Amino acid sequence: MEQSDAKKIKILFLFVVVLLGFLIFLGTLFYWATLDRRLPRLEHSEVNHALRGNIISADGFKIATSQKLYKALVDTRNIDPKKFDLFVKLYSLYSGDDPKAVAATLHANVGSTVLSYRIDSKSAKYLQELSRKLYRLGVFKSYEDPKTGVAFLHGLSVIESGEDRLYPSVDSVTPIIGYVKKMEQKSITKTTGVKGIERFYEDKLSSVQDSLLIGSRDISNAIILDGNSISSRRYDGYDVHLTVSLKMQKIIESVLDKYQKNLEAKEILAAVINSETGEFVTLASSNRFNPDFIEKKDYGALNISAIEYIYEPGSVMKSITFALLLKANKINPYDIINVYGGSYKLGSKIIRDTHKADSLSAEDIIVYSSNVGTAQIAQKLDPIEFYQGLKDFGFSVRSGIDLPFENPGVIPALNRFNSPIYKATVGYGYGMNATFIQVIKAYNAFNNNGRLLNLSLVKKLVSPTGQELFPEKVPEVQVIPVSVAKRMQKILIKVVQQGTGTGTKMEGLEVGGKTGTAHIAEDGEYVRIYNGSFFGFVNDKKNKYTVGVLVREAKKKHAYFAAQSAVPVFKEIIEKLVDNGYLTPSAEIQNTP
Repeated sequence: MEQSDAKKIKILFLFVVVLLGFLIFLGTLFYWATLDRRLPRLEHSEVNHALRGNIISADGFKIATSQKLYKALVDTRNIDPKKFDLFVKLYSLYSGDDPKAVAATLHANVGSTVLSYRIDSKSAKYLQELSRKLYRLGVFKSYEDPKTGVAFLHGLSVIESGEDRLYPSVDSVTPIIGYVKKMEQKSITKTTGVKGIERFYEDKLSSVQDSLLIGSRDISNAIILDGNSISSRRYDGYDVHLTVSLKMQKIIESVLDKYQKNLEAKEILAAVINSETGEFVTLASSNRFNPDFIEKKDYGALNISAIEYIYEPGSVMKSITFALLLKANKINPYDIINVYGGSYKLGSKIIRDTHKADSLSAEDIIVYSSNVGTAQIAQKLDPIEFYQGLKDFGFSVRSGIDLPFENPGVIPALNRFNSPIYKATVGYGYGMNATFIQVIKAYNAFNNNGRLLNLSLVKKLVSPTGQELFPEKVPEVQVIPVSVAKRMQKILIKVVQQGTGTGTKMEGLEVGGKTGTAHIAEDGEYVRIYNGSFFGFVNDKKNKYTVGVLVREAKKKHAYFAAQSAVPVFKEIIEKLVDNGYLTPSAEIQNTP
């Protein structure tokens, strides 16, 4: 019995020993299976990330472009101590980094170490070539992992880390060009549009497809291209081609900068449009920023005032009111209107003129910018004619320009036009809010046979394969008859020849327009702060341009009147158009209104 028990104990002990050995064997297998042994891979893959498309000016300059960024890594354990100084010297020579900083980084780290995160494509190619040379020079040596006993050899690696958006024209064409923000996408830094053209055309500018290359690798980790390698094509984003000339944009921006300083203005906006196509030659602001380095002081300039800032446009609306009266056949330009010496009581409101007169012809109400005259003739429009007429001209409606976050503006509700006071005040540009773009779009109809066009900043989009896409054309709207447009042209030319816009007169060119000086309201009350504007057109025998200028809050003494602020800017813009071949004065143009 005792012998039987002893035998059972021996068998049990043997079983436990075998089981324990088996468990140890399984544990060892699991350990080796899960351990990163840094064994060289027979197959290697590379991703070539696609880039965001370029934004290109009408004269062929890249205003916004993207470049790849790379990072350089090295395993400090693979650097031969005897050739450490050689590595530092060569790496610094190829990268342009400070040798002392490189050496300090390597001494401070053990194992895989990033030497630089912002390496451009050109430097990356040089460093990749350097990596191969360093292998041949024996700078790198095999290192045996003490934990695994496995040797590995990892030298200098240069891998893609993302893309960087660059703006070679610095602050020019801002804020309309917009800016981007960075975002992480699968451990790669990408950019996405936040404002302006960058945002509006985000779906076209953003990259489409990265390329992928898979194949066997050589000792320097480069893929061997042979019949067994696999590759897919890279597709970058579309290039956006603007209608805006960078040269002309810079010239006009320089003009605005000068006048902003002289007039002590908050901001000056200016635009030049091809009247027959609606394409911008320039859309400029004196308040700009560098999209590469946006600082806190730039925050106010990030918004596009031309489409986001709404204001009471003032007397430039008198031309719109008069055009609606002509369209409804409710006024004759030669009608004589009593303007009561420049002071007129309407209900409880006293309306005054800057230029005092006893009577004026209906068209001279526009020429000499009479509030009293406009208040009276505006009463001839019934509420629906006035309200719908303003909407037809594009007020309180987004213009459709290819920019995001456009403010539609505000006009009074239809029932408000039953009030004589509302008719009067809206007639000369108060009691409503509009944007710069809405006003210049409306004025463009006077220089385009009464047709209202959608204004555009982009001419076309071009894919990486050369396919061209053109923005959808919105049908033109005949907002006023051709005869009314022609009559308004003559009246606006008379404003320049005899009225409030004489400062824009230029021999040999057909120049017309209207001044606007508008009080600014703060906390429900008008204060002694003004916006001055001049909107009009300038034509030679072949070319027709609509031009607009808005001077916001000029503080220089007596400069708040449009004749002293916006008019000189308008005149200099015409001169620059002539100097750069956009207009050619001719003795055949006599400028008779």
